[in-house]
Amino acid sequence: CDEVYSQKHHLIRHQMTHTGEKPYQCELCDKAFSDKHTLKIHQLMHTGEKLHQCSQCEKVYSQKSNLIRHQITHTGDKPYQCEQCDKAFSQKCTLISHQRT
Repeated sequence: CDEVYSQKHHLIRHQMTHTGEKPYQCELCDKAFSDKHTLKIHQLMHTGEKLHQCSQCEKVYSQKSNLIRHQITHTGDKPYQCEQCDKAFSQKCTLISHQRT
């Protein structure tokens, strides 16, 4: 493919998406992953560990990306705008769902 990476390990990790190679196996289930980071995130599902707490409320999340998405609910920001009707949404997935209707 045409992907270009500045670091060799990023290229190697990307190449695994083409080969289907998944050398990182979860010890608690049968799932395997192409990179170590994704395995670590997956393992949080088994432990129930939630390391990312919202500073505005009591909610905690196992993944930082989920915390960031949640924090938008406190600010009222709606950065995803429909080009057809000008409605705005706080989450991209909600915009996509709206556009399908």
